[in-house]
Amino acid sequence: MTAEVHKHYLSGGWSLHSWLLTTDHKRICWLYLVSITGFFFLGGIAALLIRLELMTPPGDFLTAEGYNETFSLHGIVMVWFFLIPSIPATLGNFLMPMMVGARDLAFPRLNLLSWYIYTLGGIFTIVMVIGGGVDTGWTFYTPYSSLFSSSAVIAAVAGVFIVGFSSILTGINFIVTTHTMRAPGMHWLRLPLFVWANYATSLILVLATPVLSVTLLLIAAERLLGIGIFDPSLGGDPLLFQHLFWFYSHPAVYIMILPAMGVVSELITCFSKNRIFGYKGMVLAIMAISLFGFVVWGHHMFTSGQSLYAGILFSFFSFLVAVPSAVKTLNWTATLYRGRITFTAPMIYGLSFLGLFAIGGLTGIFLAALALDVHLHDTYFITAHFHYIMVGGAVTAYLGGLHFWWPKMTGRLYSELWSKIAALALFIGFNLTFFPQFLLGYSGMPRRYHEYPEAFQLLHVMSSLGSVVLAIGYLLPLVYFTWSLFRGAPAGANPWQAEGLEWRTASPPPKHNFVSIPRVTEGPYAYR
Repeated sequence: MTAEVHKHYLSGGWSLHSWLLTTDHKRICWLYLVSITGFFFLGGIAALLIRLELMTPPGDFLTAEGYNETFSLHGIVMVWFFLIPSIPATLGNFLMPMMVGARDLAFPRLNLLSWYIYTLGGIFTIVMVIGGGVDTGWTFYTPYSSLFSSSAVIAAVAGVFIVGFSSILTGINFIVTTHTMRAPGMHWLRLPLFVWANYATSLILVLATPVLSVTLLLIAAERLLGIGIFDPSLGGDPLLFQHLFWFYSHPAVYIMILPAMGVVSELITCFSKNRIFGYKGMVLAIMAISLFGFVVWGHHMFTSGQSLYAGILFSFFSFLVAVPSAVKTLNWTATLYRGRITFTAPMIYGLSFLGLFAIGGLTGIFLAALALDVHLHDTYFITAHFHYIMVGGAVTAYLGGLHFWWPKMTGRLYSELWSKIAALALFIGFNLTFFPQFLLGYSGMPRRYHEYPEAFQLLHVMSSLGSVVLAIGYLLPLVYFTWSLFRGAPAGANPWQAEGLEWRTASPPPKHNFVSIPRVTEGPYAYR
């Protein structure tokens, strides 16, 4: 490891004790980074098994039960243990205090506790899911999950319930830090958009996660005690579960994508060397997305038999939530106009995000239309749309952020050539994997099936081959990031010539971030 890293925020030593009891937000970022990376590759292995099965029409690689358990494992790991915590727990942990000019988060011990809860809850869930198998998917739909499934449903929902407390603690920490620990002169309209995005995400985490927790408890109560909550034979209502689950889980989509939007805002403005276009409009769009996210959950239920009037209302709000997303996309594009653009690896990831997120957002409008959703619901069109937002959006931005702030985190540079190859491999592999799934879904191919008619095989083969290219795009950063820790050239304090308080301190930062608390006298993007 580098001398710089040892000198600064790793100066507390390399003992296990010093890491497991640390309250330094930067070290906790690294703890999260290791845990989240492990979960990501576990979920990725499950995805490759799914694509191997779907190479051929008959179920000749996995049994029906094995396929159900594999895609359930993939969904549970990727949604609950990677996508939701990925940016806030890693980049958010590292950057939020520095971006507001603070020495640490408001509650350092609570921050460490959130990592323990996340890691122990995640390990418990994975052991239970792999050991006992779960075949409900990541949504745990009732009454199957609460009445009929013979798999380890109770253990899985208990693990997700535990991890929810980690999200709540992180959200509280970010909210309090943003309100109370800003540097002198750092008023609200001088906050970087990355801070605004994580602040809005934290509000959703604190307000919505308890609803999910109660819903999971109700599944366990019905399954263990036979209480009629969702089971119609006991007087329950299975639609109640969908209402409760999606009241959390659609805002959870914005938990995943809002921090990504914050990352991309920093990438676009830095590598175009332009002030962000329409800063106040961007702030309003971020907060509007977090608000509207709470009133669109019913568009997941257009085919469930809910009231037609409710469907019309949810359709209207689903169209409306596209407006602030479009504002942000147009403002990013306008920021590029007449900019001094440099095509570094972080910028390639940022531009990839714009293209993939635009496709994901536009196809979401299809699903917000009542008549179209009847045809497209529960087909591979849904799978493709979801992945264009979550993988094409959230994961691409996450990798872009890691490439952007890696020199700040480690004090070392990585290979620019290999990082560009990885970014292009991800973009090409992703489109080859998921665009054919739009065609499959439009043609009527239902999702979650491990057997299908031969007419769909060509598109499935294309998708499976694309997943191999996509896997290469994910593996390469792991290799050259690790290499850079030992052999990378020194980065200096600000290798990108970026604006922002985090770039005004050493790389990597000292234990308390700043020698003295900075005073802020201008906005966050003072590019000339």
